[in-house]
Amino acid sequence: MEQTTETNKMADMPVKKLMLAMGIPMILSMMLQALYNIVDSAFVSNMATYGEESLNALTLAFPMQMLMVAIGIGTGVGTNALLAKSLGQGDKEKASRVAGNAIFLAIIIYFIFLLFGLFGVRFYISTQTSNPLIYGLAVDYLRICCVVSPGIVFFAIFEKLLQAAGHSVYSTIAQIAGALANIVLDPILIYGLLGLPAIGIRGAAIATVIGQCLSWALALIFHLKVNKDISNQLKYIKPSGKIIKEIYSIGLPAIIAQALMSVMTYGLNIIFVTVSESMVTAYGLYYKIQQFILFAAFGLRDAITPVVSFSFGMRSKQRIRDGIKYGMLYTFIIMLAGTIIVEVFAGPFSKVFGLSGETQTLCISAMRIISVSFIFAGANIAFQGIFQALEGGLESLIVSVCRQFLFVLPVAWLFAKLLGNSSDMRWVIWMTFPITEILSAAIALGMMRRTRKKIAAIKEE
Repeated sequence: MEQTTETNKMADMPVKKLMLAMGIPMILSMMLQALYNIVDSAFVSNMATYGEESLNALTLAFPMQMLMVAIGIGTGVGTNALLAKSLGQGDKEKASRVAGNAIFLAIIIYFIFLLFGLFGVRFYISTQTSNPLIYGLAVDYLRICCVVSPGIVFFAIFEKLLQAAGHSVYSTIAQIAGALANIVLDPILIYGLLGLPAIGIRGAAIATVIGQCLSWALALIFHLKVNKDISNQLKYIKPSGKIIKEIYSIGLPAIIAQALMSVMTYGLNIIFVTVSESMVTAYGLYYKIQQFILFAAFGLRDAITPVVSFSFGMRSKQRIRDGIKYGMLYTFIIMLAGTIIVEVFAGPFSKVFGLSGETQTLCISAMRIISVSFIFAGANIAFQGIFQALEGGLESLIVSVCRQFLFVLPVAWLFAKLLGNSSDMRWVIWMTFPITEILSAAIALGMMRRTRKKIAAIKEE
């Protein structure tokens, strides 16, 4: 069976070069994603009226938006690994069925969020606020994001279809185009520039969904143009219980892992507010800064998964080992660079958000203490990609649960109780994150020993 040039690249290009060729576009894409999330908040918070209330409304909508992302990305991750493995085995028929079933799942997922947008948003927002102004703003924003959510759902699928076949540069182009459209449209629609009416927070929502739909449209076009090993006949969209089960055996842990980010942030806010409201603000702003670093690791993880999975499908022990080796090495380099940057520029970063007093002090201490955990966090993220590629969805889930729930919330709660009203020692609570990442990395290393035995047992063809 003759392979295409891109499939040959996945099979023959030296892994250390392949990892960079696929990883760099993904890293840039993820970091841009982090950038326009910050820009969105900045535009909304600087509205002439109701800026602070609108920012609060975005915060209330955030958990549901993260859930949408979690389900889309998790389904895409399972599709990515299964498709890459099928292509590595030279099974184009199964690859086409995987792609078709992923599209079927995207249709179902969108329909669910459409119904929620029409009938569930009001109740959801009412559980978080009794302020009628914030309630109205949040409902307006989230309803648009849910009803017009095909962009975020379908892009997550087509992005992974492109990445699994070695076309990550195309998915990055689509991602960047959508992000830039969002950034450009935000001030135009929010503030009413170029003769358009100012529609405030609804403008932010409309800019967001337009950007998402543009990314989806471009990813679809690129998929149809360059994914020649995948047939797009309608018959492949017919659901297969076996394939859907295979997709979610890998993707469900990724969905849970993404959803845990929302749970973790919500839980930490409840804990931190018992210490100081300034601590909640400081952590929220630090979280936006750290996204640039952690999102880079997520981008490289999304290169590790198809590279290792494709090699697994080829039954090439050496390429699997090289994928693990260089994936971990490049992740270490990125996270070390991120640690140095945050440590050196902690003060200037805090001033970007106009912080002062206790909030600024806490934000700087957060950057300088939590950044120590970046290297361990990067290792954990890379381990997740490796486990997913080698059909270790459970192992990937365990790492996520440890670092985003099992350790972080109890440790933070314990520190908060020990600190009490001691304002001079509030910085100690940031030690929660290095402790959590180190413990999680130790567990991941233990599971990695079993994974190496699985690799050693592979019979090469």
